[in-house]
This record gives sequence, C-alpha cells and structure tokens, in this order.
Amino acid sequence: MDTMMGRRGVAWRTPSVSGFGLKMFACAAMLIYNIGISVVEHGLIHLDQYTQQQLSQALSDNSDLMMLAGVGSVMQMIGGLAVPIFAFLLVEGFRNTSSYKRYLLSVIVFALISEVPYDLAMQQSFWDLSSQNAMIGTAICLLMLYFLDMFKERKGFMASWARFCIVLGAVVWAALFRVRFGPTMVLLTAVFYLFYARNVMKTVLGILISLIHVTGPLSFYGLWCYDGRTKHENLKYVFYAFYPLHLLVLGVVVTFFMS
Repeated sequence: MDTMMGRRGVAWRTPSVSGFGLKMFACAAMLIYNIGISVVEHGLIHLDQYTQQQLSQALSDNSDLMMLAGVGSVMQMIGGLAVPIFAFLLVEGFRNTSSYKRYLLSVIVFALISEVPYDLAMQQSFWDLSSQNAMIGTAICLLMLYFLDMFKERKGFMASWARFCIVLGAVVWAALFRVRFGPTMVLLTAVFYLFYARNVMKTVLGILISLIHVTGPLSFYGLWCYDGRTKHENLKYVFYAFYPLHLLVLGVVVTFFMS
C-alpha cells in the first residue's frame, strides 16, 4: 500500500483492493450495463420498434422517453468501467492458474451456456446471431494469451511480428463473431500481458484503448490500488455463473413481462 504525505503532513494511503473486490465491482458495473440495455432500452423504450428518425422525433415529443433514454445511456457508460477490470483479471488469472486447460474449458462452457440467456436479454429471442456474449470474447482472449506466451522469451523482429499477428487475429475473431466488448477486451488483454512489468506504458495504452467506452479510464484507479491478493478463489465459479444467470433473469423479465 502506497503512502504519501499531504500538504499538512497528514499521511494519505492508497486504498487496498483485492482481486475479489475488483470482481465484485466489475460484476456490479456489468449488471447495470445489461439492465440499461435489456430493461430500459428494450423493455421500457422498446428501441427496436423505432427507426432512427422516428426515435429522434419521439424523444423530442416525449420528455419521459427522453429521460429514460438518458438513464439508459448513463447505465451503459457505467458498464464501460467493467471492461478494463475484466481484461486485467483475465491476465492475472492466466499468469497464476494451475491449469490453463481447465481455465479455458470453464470459460468455454460458460460462454456456451450464456448464449441463449444473452440473446433472450438483448434481443428477446432464444437465438440471435447479431451479437455474441462477452464470455466468448474471454475465450478468444485466453487463446490469444496462450499463443502470446509461446513467444514471451523470444526477441527480434520475427517474434514481434508474430505477437502482432496473434493480437490482430484475435481482434478479427472478436469482430467477426460480433462479441460484446470484443475488440476492446482483446486489445486491453494484450496490453496488460505484453507490458505487464512496464506500468507506465501499460497504463497509457490501456487508458487510450478504454476511451472507446468513455468511462473505462476511471477503472485504472482501482487497478492501481490492486494489492495482488486473490482471496475467495473458491468462489470463481460463482462469478462465472453470475453472467448467464443475471442475463436469464433479465431476459425472462423483459421478454415475458415487459413486451
């Protein structure tokens, strides 16, 4: 924990945040984000029923609708706080896992389980290919980290070119699959891994990439306060299960009670 002296000689301490605390915060931000899209945009505003021109006219004519749209936008901005944290924790998990295969398999299984709840919450449909859930992006990132790790001890132009191609390939995958937060998650994960020991470079590049989601750079304060503790590791599957379960609840509420 860093300690600094204030102007009056009072010691100011940086808060200490564990991996568990970061996960809780990121999950809360993600929940708010998904409520903003599912409940506010689809359940209350019924955004899919408007063309862009019709929506603009409806917002100008209805102040309540305008307020709801503003609330939904703010909730999605809050969700942007989760992306850098999940990318950071993914790299930490990759570096410290006792079994990469089990880690990857767990993520893939929950990514597949999450797809129907995700489509239900985001599109009010049991199957929709317009976008894919964020855990598919997590799986892509883990595969990218595996191949990047193969070149971690290598230097020179060819090794750098290989790393570039690996990251580019992961970005293309995420874009082709239309993964939620996909390209941003891939780029942040690559930065956190490739510049793991270079804090200034990691922070600057991470903040620049996180600007895609406006509020993302604010998450770096929490990452700066991370103390390396990984308590409550036995709850990791609870966090995995939280993703499809909260999407399922949102999907059921919006599809069957608000449509």
